[in-house]
Amino acid sequence: MPVISQPSDFNEDELYVDLRATVGIPLYLKCEGFNFAGSIKMKAAYEMVTAAERDGRLRPGSVLVESSSGNLGVALSVLAASRGYRFLCVTDSRCNAQAIRLMEALGSRVHVIDQPDLHGGFLGARIGYVRALCASDERYVWLNQYANDGNWRAHYRTTAPAIARRFPGLDVLFVGAGTTGTLMGCARWFWQWNRRVRIVAVDAVGSVTFGGPPGPRMIPGLGTSVRPQLLDESYIDEVIHVEEPDAVRVCHRLASRGFLFGGSTGTVISGATEWLDRHDGRDLTAVAIAPDLGERYLDTVYHPGWLEALQGEQAAGQNLASRASDELAALSRPA
Repeated sequence: MPVISQPSDFNEDELYVDLRATVGIPLYLKCEGFNFAGSIKMKAAYEMVTAAERDGRLRPGSVLVESSSGNLGVALSVLAASRGYRFLCVTDSRCNAQAIRLMEALGSRVHVIDQPDLHGGFLGARIGYVRALCASDERYVWLNQYANDGNWRAHYRTTAPAIARRFPGLDVLFVGAGTTGTLMGCARWFWQWNRRVRIVAVDAVGSVTFGGPPGPRMIPGLGTSVRPQLLDESYIDEVIHVEEPDAVRVCHRLASRGFLFGGSTGTVISGATEWLDRHDGRDLTAVAIAPDLGERYLDTVYHPGWLEALQGEQAAGQNLASRASDELAALSRPA
């Protein structure tokens, strides 16, 4: 093992789980949570912060600010603490409490948005708050993970070539779609190097990333309420949308075999399983990327009845809104 002086010096990039041996799925899972930030977001954070320092945007006295559902916020908190910056994470009420406590333990401030934007949802509200903050004080530096090329370049430089080295005969790669940084970095790399690998994006039902109708989503990480600026669908062969209960069931299934992964990982594996079943993938070499581990989801994904309770609250809220709309319409009709 290496001897390091900075937390960004360590990231285990060569660990895979053979899911055929554990849960009977013909899929290799690339585990990205073994670093000091606990997720794949450490790669993007490092790339974006280093580029901002090199370009002179980030300098002593700057205050980093970023919109994040949790994992990038933790990664930026690690880097900010190690490099001497202040950091403010703007998140929303779906962010896991453990992630918020981690950021605060690392010395960061966290602002939680509790009301979604009328058209852009929670993500739109978060971005609006960040923009207003930057306009109010020039010391704030917004890396903007949704449009920053460093986000996808991190995976073009590291994640994709690592997969290609380990699996030179790769047939299909499953990548979750959030900001689409991991997705676009890997897809561009395989296209650039003329590797005939089928790229399958996995998204959450209720996400608008690929043009689907907006809907409620409880698991942070994958999916968006505003289409990511980084996305270029011409590099993607197929998109699969996964219902959140299916993602939760996969997480629990893996946990029963000793593998505790995050909600985003459950979503990706659920989508990959569906695709492999449809395409008889027993003879294919397939890899999926696991963005994080499961400790931050103990109070949500792994809490008994969590998903059912939230779905019940949402259904009650929708029924109430529907009744109110009907009553308003009735009142507006002439007698």
